[in-house]
Amino acid sequence: MIGLLQRVAQASVAVDGETVGAIGRGLMVLVCAEKGDTEREADALLTKLLGYRVFSDEAGKMNRSITDVAGGLLLVPQFTLAADTRSGTRPSFSPAAAPEIGRRLFEHVVRQARERHGKVETGRFGADMQVSLTNDGPVTFWLRIDPPKVSS
Repeated sequence: MIGLLQRVAQASVAVDGETVGAIGRGLMVLVCAEKGDTEREADALLTKLLGYRVFSDEAGKMNRSITDVAGGLLLVPQFTLAADTRSGTRPSFSPAAAPEIGRRLFEHVVRQARERHGKVETGRFGADMQVSLTNDGPVTFWLRIDPPKVSS
């Protein structure tokens, strides 16, 4: 599972001109499932992003998590994070999970996030979304949880 998290002053997602998710201060996270990912990787990614210390403490150091500051969490599905861009000028999306698996794992992350965190908003899986945000810092981190290696 991949999560591209951005610390934001505000963020929103619109579909067909209608806002479907919006937060104030918090994290906007693009979420992607890769081939081989399961609920195990989805849970590990969520645990990591809820605990990731990207908000400043009184000394100005990044020592506080989204949980510590009770900020908003905007989860947006984005399969393009799994793109293989190593060759040519057109990305290959073969590393991404199949759409039905990607949807299932994204919905799992959303359900778990809503159980574990106060304010959770989302984009819409499979939709053409317009994402707006004000990156605070800017602060952006790429998190990845690899599926277990299969021994041969």
